[in-house]
Amino acid sequence: MDKVVASAGEAVADIPDGATLSVGGFGLCGVPIALIDALLEQGARNLTTISNNCGVDDQALGVLLYAGRITRTISSFVGGNKELARLYLSGELEVELTPQGTLAERLRAGGIGVPAFYTPTGVGTMVADGGIPIRYDAEGNVVETSRPKEVREFSGRQYVLETALTADFALVRAAKGDRHGNLVFRESARNFNPLAGMAGRITLAEVEELVEPGEITPEDVHLPGVFVQRVVVVGPEGKKIEKRTTRPRAEAAAPAAAGDEATEATA
Repeated sequence: MDKVVASAGEAVADIPDGATLSVGGFGLCGVPIALIDALLEQGARNLTTISNNCGVDDQALGVLLYAGRITRTISSFVGGNKELARLYLSGELEVELTPQGTLAERLRAGGIGVPAFYTPTGVGTMVADGGIPIRYDAEGNVVETSRPKEVREFSGRQYVLETALTADFALVRAAKGDRHGNLVFRESARNFNPLAGMAGRITLAEVEELVEPGEITPEDVHLPGVFVQRVVVVGPEGKKIEKRTTRPRAEAAAPAAAGDEATEATA
């Protein structure tokens, strides 16, 4: 039951060329940076990634993208990454765009064994009707588009059929995990991590803190260990901020007037 491995490199060692990966994170929040960097060093190629976004330029999944390791991505947001746009429009990368909530539910469905589901999201758009460019050629011509999806009516409302997503491997990052693979995610870093972890046939979790079994109460578990096969301790280092914003500190409060001090003293 002890699922801890010695290093991120050991955790990703058997990911082969052509593997499909579901990867947690949103922007740079909750991204399994250590596992991604280890996979870059490991050298696997022709990867398909399923994630909210495919890195932020040359960070997170972007390191694999810039290295030419990703050939297809299924994502809900592809902005903020100039290299992705270049690869997509030059025919070097296939992109399947999926509405964000639909992407989350497709991963969850894959994790629980539901093959497909109906959703109102995308009805009346190219999401349902097809025609979204998936692949271009080197001259910038569209050579593959999304196909039309089944649309049915329930109780007077139309719904589009979406299929589940599963992956050969899942890469996630958690704030805390135990040796059995039970994971806890911190605040917004939870994002797509539990869903990506559920969808993977083999799920690799990098954790900031390792605790012993029983230290995480059952009601606090966000992703049960039944979904997790390998745990690697990476510590709190390595986290990145996508867009750092600051503001000037407020001026120190002016000293209270003598009369105010006297009033406070007698209150």
